[in-house]
Amino acid sequence: MRNLGFVEITLLCSLFVYFHIDSVSSLNSDGLALLSLLNHFDKVPLEVTSTWKNNTSETTPCDNNWFGVICDPSGNVETLNLTASGLSGQLGSEIGELKSLVTLDLSLNTFSGLLPSTLGNCTSLEYLDLSNNGFSGEIPDIFGSLQNLTFLYLDRNNLSGLIPATIGRLIELVDLRLSYNNLSGTIPESIGNCTKLEYMALNNNKFNGSLPGSFNLLENLGELFVSNNSLGGRLHFGSSNCKKLVTLDLSFNDFQGSVPPEIGNCSSLHSLLMVKCNLTGTIPSSMGMLKKVSVIDLSDNRLSGNIPQELGNCSSLETLKLNDNQLQGEIPPTLGKLKKLQSLELFFNKLSGEIPIGIWKIQSLTQMLLYNNTLTGELPVEVTQLKHLKKLTLFNNSFYGEIPMSLGMNRSLEEVDLLGNRFTGEIPPHLCHGHKLRLFILGSNQLHGKIPASISQCETLERVRLEDNKLSGVLPEFPESLSYVNLGSNSFEGSIPRSLGSCKNLLTIDISRNKLTGLIPPELGNLQSLGQLNLSHNHLEGPLPSQLSGCARLLDFDVGSNSLNGSVPSSFRSWKSLSTLVLSDNNFLGAIPQFLAELDRLSNLRIARNAFGGEIPSWVGLLNSLRYGLDLSGNVFTGEIPTTLGALINLERLNISNNKLTGSLSVLQSLKSLSQVDVSYNQFTGPIPVNLISNSSKFSGNPDLCIQPSYSVSAIIRNEFKSCKGQVKLSTWKIALIAAGSSLSVVALLFAIVLIFCRGKRGAKTEDANILAEEGLSLLLNKVLAATDNLDDKYIIGRGAHGVVYRASLGSGEEYAVKKLIFSEHIRANQNMKREIETIGLVRHRNLIRLERFWMRKDDGLMLYQYMPNGSLHDVLHRGNQGEAVLDWSARFNIALGISHGLAYLHHDCHPPIIHRDIKPENILMDSDMEPHIGDFGLARILDDSTVSTATVTGTTGYIAPENAYKTVRSKESDVYSYGVVLLELVTGKRALDRSFPEDINIVSWVRSVLSSYEDEDDTAGPIVDPKLVDELLDTKLREQAIQVTDLALRCTDKRPENRPSMRDVVKDLTDLKTFVSTSGSVH
Repeated sequence: MRNLGFVEITLLCSLFVYFHIDSVSSLNSDGLALLSLLNHFDKVPLEVTSTWKNNTSETTPCDNNWFGVICDPSGNVETLNLTASGLSGQLGSEIGELKSLVTLDLSLNTFSGLLPSTLGNCTSLEYLDLSNNGFSGEIPDIFGSLQNLTFLYLDRNNLSGLIPATIGRLIELVDLRLSYNNLSGTIPESIGNCTKLEYMALNNNKFNGSLPGSFNLLENLGELFVSNNSLGGRLHFGSSNCKKLVTLDLSFNDFQGSVPPEIGNCSSLHSLLMVKCNLTGTIPSSMGMLKKVSVIDLSDNRLSGNIPQELGNCSSLETLKLNDNQLQGEIPPTLGKLKKLQSLELFFNKLSGEIPIGIWKIQSLTQMLLYNNTLTGELPVEVTQLKHLKKLTLFNNSFYGEIPMSLGMNRSLEEVDLLGNRFTGEIPPHLCHGHKLRLFILGSNQLHGKIPASISQCETLERVRLEDNKLSGVLPEFPESLSYVNLGSNSFEGSIPRSLGSCKNLLTIDISRNKLTGLIPPELGNLQSLGQLNLSHNHLEGPLPSQLSGCARLLDFDVGSNSLNGSVPSSFRSWKSLSTLVLSDNNFLGAIPQFLAELDRLSNLRIARNAFGGEIPSWVGLLNSLRYGLDLSGNVFTGEIPTTLGALINLERLNISNNKLTGSLSVLQSLKSLSQVDVSYNQFTGPIPVNLISNSSKFSGNPDLCIQPSYSVSAIIRNEFKSCKGQVKLSTWKIALIAAGSSLSVVALLFAIVLIFCRGKRGAKTEDANILAEEGLSLLLNKVLAATDNLDDKYIIGRGAHGVVYRASLGSGEEYAVKKLIFSEHIRANQNMKREIETIGLVRHRNLIRLERFWMRKDDGLMLYQYMPNGSLHDVLHRGNQGEAVLDWSARFNIALGISHGLAYLHHDCHPPIIHRDIKPENILMDSDMEPHIGDFGLARILDDSTVSTATVTGTTGYIAPENAYKTVRSKESDVYSYGVVLLELVTGKRALDRSFPEDINIVSWVRSVLSSYEDEDDTAGPIVDPKLVDELLDTKLREQAIQVTDLALRCTDKRPENRPSMRDVVKDLTDLKTFVSTSGSVH
């Protein structure tokens, strides 16, 4: 076939266009407009393409039933309904050509782009639903011309900007929904013109300013939602026009002042929600006029005073939530009149006295959440007659007496949490009579007697906490549903029940510090999900059962301080995730089990005080993950330290004391991370590595150890050891050179003295005299002073309790922070100060700010540090700019771990220990890799203790441990408390004294109250976690990690110092958590 010529092709194209236009030209304008809209769609379902594109020979889209299209009798499009059709793309301007459109529903698709202003041409529109898409940009002003509009749904998009004031023209509007967008600015007063409004949802935006007073004109309004914005100002709501209002939700805003008394005029209210609104003052008694209200939620504000007795008149009330406020006094007896009340939530207040007996008689009650108050009294027998009661949560109060023995006969019980009271007597035997009990928490009371045997029949039981009581007897059988059990610190006797091996969901077993005897049951090896097993401090005996190898996810195994014997089964090599192994204080014997070389996650190995013997095997050097401790002390090891031990470059603590080891300690020189070492009472010889000399007692009992004459150590340590003999004799020419050098040094020193004297005569400043003998140091100081214009205020980057910090840029990438310490006369007279600061300069750890230089001047001292480009943890956590990435949970966890390493080093690896005294986010600096570095350590002791007054409390409010509130003495436990506060800030994103807290309430009290009511692992993180982390913590492994970190923080902030963990324990716990998340599956 010959090729077509240009003329032929042109003719064919013309004919095609002609006939195509002719074929569609029979469509009316609405049909053409719909086809044009298709050009803007990226994704179109088959229902549309099969009916819209293939049937264009008719005159209207309705002739062949176009999908989603309804026409009026004239053939004009009246309804376009493509809801949930899988459409994407943009909404074209052609939509404005559908002049007869009455209903437009494009909801539940994935449209994007701007809202077309041409929609304003569709003046017949009565129903417009564009919700649940991805539209962005502003709401066009021209929407105000849609004066027939009755329903306007633009919620759940990405709209921004203001609500146009023209919205006030929509006088027929009945339902307005703009929630879940990014709308901002003030809510226009003109909305008050929409007097037919019955439903208005503006929640979850960024509105600010006050709630418009014109809302009081909306007499038909039945439901109003403005929660989750940034609204402020005083509330003036509740005029006589609110008679039809059924639901009012003002939650999560930042109002000022109190609950408006006029709210009592809203006589039809069913739900009144004002959660976390920054409300102050008292609860108005006028709320007692709300006869139809079923839900009142004023939680998480700063309300004070008494609970008004008039609330007892709200006869329809089903839920009363006044928790997280500053309410005080007694619970009014009139609440006992609320016969429909189901949920009473008054936790975390300052309520006192006894719970009125009338409340215990409300038969409709399903939950009583009254924890974290100072309530007292005994539990009455009436509590056992509440047939619908599911949750009884009264922990952290002062209840006393015996728990009614018939508790549980009310078969509905699901959660009983009475932790931290003063209950005595025995545990009620029928708590699980209804076979619904999930949480059984009676820890930290004064209970005695046995655990009821009936607990074995409780097939719904998940968590048992009975720790820290006076319970005794033998342990009962446990139900298979159990996932967590803590029976520590009691006096249980007998053997460990074999039935625990059938609890396949168990994650944690803690039966430590009891009087258990017998063998460890091999059935525990069936627990494939078990992460922590703590059987320490009992009287267990016999060998370790090899069947425990079945616990393949075990992270922490502690059987220390028992009477176990034999060898460690080689089958334990299956513990591939094991992080901590504690076998100390038993009677194990033989060589160190060789299979340990296969546990490449082992970070802490403690087998002290057993009968292990032989040589320390060379494969110990293969345990590359060993970091937190290798304790082989108190055994009968012989031979030399294997040279392969030098490969443990991350090891921080080594204890090989009280063995029969010989040879040199030279291999320890290569352990750069080693911060604590104990080699005492062996038979070592030769020099002690200089980097390890910190405490002479750690090397005692080795008479043949010595110190090199060239080492720079304190006189005290030098006197403990003999000087090493047999040094290489210096040659004659070397002696001559040394003599010549000494002569030159004397001349240089004399010259420096003359120079100083001359400068003093000329009236020059003498503040640098202490460093003039070292040219390098004086040169650096001069550079620092030049770079900061002699410490001009414009270079200040921070101020603290002990001085001012400047930034010094010396060029060539050298950035320093200079802390200027201002001395009083008393401090200048302190002869120990310079020596103390020099000691600080010797402290080296990756998570501590390193002191580069220190200069003592006349009236101040200058401390030179490396500049940290990311500022402080406070800056990163609380002052992040909008453009900065959110500090995710993984980063926060690593920061917590890094801080714990640094603080543990100060407490346990420095001799004497260094107490920081002021741990807080401002004193934790972040490097370019977001690695934390603790700053200002040691300064509080030097400067605060040097002051004349001894009555000054050191530290920062919000971080000071309770026992130190009125005294200056500090301890390691004080630092642990402060660290726990920092942990809570990382989890919650709130400050230690957050403005959202009630007055006189800090983050510790707030978290403790909220968290403790959510013992269920699925719900624990939700109430307190930083909202920025919610999506990330949907991962169940990370969620569990956040839960455990919060639990650790609460242990660190325990009121009793002796109950707080050491920083070593904190490091261990966090490391185990890190390993657990990296190795385990999802936590259920």
